[in-house]
Amino acid sequence: SQKGIVIGKGGAVLRDIGTRARQELQVLLGTRVFLDLRVKLSKEWQRDPKKLERLGY
Repeated sequence: SQKGIVIGKGGAVLRDIGTRARQELQVLLGTRVFLDLRVKLSKEWQRDPKKLERLGY
C-alpha cells in the first residue's frame, strides 16, 4: 500500500521526512520545533479528481 511506502520499514522513511522537515523549520524559524506526523489513508484517491488536485495533479 502507499501508506507502507510512505512509512517505510520500521518507520524509517517517515522518520527521515520528519527529521529533515524539523531541521529546515528550525533554521527558518530560529527556534526548536516539534512535529507530530501522521499518515492518513484515503480509499480510491487515485480516482478522485478533488484528492488528486490537492496533491498537485
